[in-house]
Amino acid sequence: MKLVFKRFAFILLAILILTGWVGSPIALLAGFGFSLLFDNPFKRFCHKSIQLLLKVSVVGLGFGMFINETIEAGKEGFLLTFLSILLTVSLGFLLTKLLGLDKKLGHLITSGTSICGGSAIAAISPVINARSKAISIALAVVFLLNSIALFVFPAVGHFFGLNQHQFGLWCAVAIHDTSSVVGAALEYGDEALQVATTVKLSRMLWILPLSVLSMFVFKAKGEKIKAPYFILFFIGAIIINSYHLLPETLTKTLVITSKHLLLLTLFLVGSTISISELKQTGIRPLVMASSLWIFISVLSLGLIIYQLV
Repeated sequence: MKLVFKRFAFILLAILILTGWVGSPIALLAGFGFSLLFDNPFKRFCHKSIQLLLKVSVVGLGFGMFINETIEAGKEGFLLTFLSILLTVSLGFLLTKLLGLDKKLGHLITSGTSICGGSAIAAISPVINARSKAISIALAVVFLLNSIALFVFPAVGHFFGLNQHQFGLWCAVAIHDTSSVVGAALEYGDEALQVATTVKLSRMLWILPLSVLSMFVFKAKGEKIKAPYFILFFIGAIIINSYHLLPETLTKTLVITSKHLLLLTLFLVGSTISISELKQTGIRPLVMASSLWIFISVLSLGLIIYQLV
């Protein structure tokens, strides 16, 4: 009976979140709160669904974007993205040695921080033959920081008076997971969401060169590199919208639906955060991840405010 009640309550709450009646931070908190109080009855299903829902949502957002604006945002974010990845990866190697962390664990945390959180960790881990424990620790730390970013970034953005374009650019560079990037930008405004999504997805392409570098550093042979192919569908959606190949009422509906799916995704992410897993990570991985995150957040914010890139 208890299990039936948990499942019913979870599904009901998920439906309410899907209607769009709450913002991104509340959606994440609702999922975490439910998991904390009742334990997630669909945890395995949620883990499998998060990445699929996120990809579908991001592709849907493409139906609200145009080619020229997307190219401009991509060009503007390229230098900042390149610098942030280069400096974060370099600092990651240094901190791994200073903190005495396992090299593969340090590299997974660095990869997740420098590019796109859980997606980068999932792509890099088979390339370097990382153990499941190292993968779990890296994911737990990155998810924790992503959750914090969802609340902190909009507040900091308003404090410094960032416009929507600046905030979207900052989110795309300084927040790890795509779900938290779009979640924070969604709270800030539509322009911020478009810029953040575009720059973030272009940043995801850096998984490929980082995977190749990882193969050389860890001398892994014969491992497949996972490419983020769904970006091609995102580009296709932008092209369809730019040339008005679908009715405007339909594209607007797709964008609104995608935003609601993003809220559901954040709810599912929150429901999979485990206090026990976070406790098991220890302090050193958290110190390393936090140091990298603070470094790239402060650096990119300064560069954006003073228009140095």
